[in-house]
Amino acid sequence: MPPLVPINSLARHFSPFFSELSAAATGAIESGHYVLGPRVQGFEVEFAEYCGVSDCVGVANGTDALELSLKAVGVGPGDKVALCANAAMYATSATLACGASPLFIDVDPTDGLMSPEVLRHTLASVQTAPKAILATHLYGKLCDMEQLLTIAEEASIPLIEDCAQAHGASRGGKRAGSFGDIASFSFYPTKNLGALGDGGAVVTNTPKLASLVRQLRQYGWSGKYENSISGGRNSRLDEIQATMLSLLLPHLDSWNAARRSVATRYAREIRNAKIRLPSVGGDDHVAHLFVIQVEDRESFRAFLAEKCIQTEVHYPRPDHRQPCFGTLYADVNLPNTESACERFVTLPCFPELFDDEIQRVIQACNAY
Repeated sequence: MPPLVPINSLARHFSPFFSELSAAATGAIESGHYVLGPRVQGFEVEFAEYCGVSDCVGVANGTDALELSLKAVGVGPGDKVALCANAAMYATSATLACGASPLFIDVDPTDGLMSPEVLRHTLASVQTAPKAILATHLYGKLCDMEQLLTIAEEASIPLIEDCAQAHGASRGGKRAGSFGDIASFSFYPTKNLGALGDGGAVVTNTPKLASLVRQLRQYGWSGKYENSISGGRNSRLDEIQATMLSLLLPHLDSWNAARRSVATRYAREIRNAKIRLPSVGGDDHVAHLFVIQVEDRESFRAFLAEKCIQTEVHYPRPDHRQPCFGTLYADVNLPNTESACERFVTLPCFPELFDDEIQRVIQACNAY
């Protein structure tokens, strides 16, 4: 039996840096600063510069980053947030945490990203406009930000970017996180830029929004023990994770290039009429995941499993069909979203994938 081709391997990813990471963590421990210290501040400056924005605010994780971004633009109880339903409840969970509710927008059938046409139609048909538009750059590909920004500006609605899967993606000289009013990032270990634990950040070119997020991440404090705004919480990036991220950030672009190389090879060499391939290759796609579409997903996954190739499904159940909602959204019809959740399959795609493993995946897909 051949060795397993993994869907991802964090051991391969981090192993070249073990000694550096260990030394950096030791330095952070010995410093006596553990939360919101100089290492967090240093990383915030570095990541803001990388994204091409004025401000970065480190928080505990990506979902908190989404929630605090929503609160910073004024989303609260009773409000609606326009978002997509095909990304495992992350955006929806953050919206619910604000006391708001989702206004689900269907996706483009080719890439699973928010459809500008559907968004425009939905905004024209609802009685009360949503308080924010939350666009997720899914699988590593930038949304059609030009159209989404035009729609948001015409309607005077803040546009939030969810960049959890798109670190470093760019278009027209602008990186993910610098298009909208405010943006969130996750540094979960499997992300294109991942920490060795949970972490997240909010970035923006609007200092007032950054100031609000800094207050919200620490109880709403305007000064120690003085809570001046509501909606605050305890969500802080720690010094050790910030140290890890500062050490790894200089490698992000080369990792993204390696991901694109794998994705481009798949797109060029997989030739099977039963498999619909994504469009990849440009700087606006950092290949966080390589997601294909097949009609009989379980048959396909079983076929690859027989050849010792791991696959995954990102994501199998749309938000509006999650059990927690019961029948609340029974009348919501999102045909492209529902089709994507039934057909999408993720193939192994990460920077350290070996050449022979890539070839095995291609051969298995072509043989299916």
